[in-house]
Amino acid sequence: QVQLVESGGGLVQPGGSLRLSCTASGRIFSINAMGWYRQAPGKQRELVALITSSRSKNYADAVKDRFTISRDNAKNMVYLQMDSLKPEDTAVYYCNAEVRTSLRSSGNNYWGQGTQVTVSS
Repeated sequence: QVQLVESGGGLVQPGGSLRLSCTASGRIFSINAMGWYRQAPGKQRELVALITSSRSKNYADAVKDRFTISRDNAKNMVYLQMDSLKPEDTAVYYCNAEVRTSLRSSGNNYWGQGTQVTVSS
């Protein structure tokens, strides 16, 4: 019903920047919160940044002042600008969205397939 597709991952040197994008498509009435999570090898998936429909934002302490989340409601997209990247930011990054598929729907969570971000010299 709803698909999330991420793009923008890759290999970058420490101190570099990357911009991740995520597009939601399918049966969408509206989207509540959108966010980015990441999972490093051997670790649990963790929240990186979250943005609500009113554009209120929350960040994990590890990425505050380095990452910026934004969204384009008209395009059903969410972005993550990542600056001053560190090796410990290496992970698979997943897009998440709480999507209402109808007026009666309160919202269901959907995930993208993930995009690899590797920070290494």
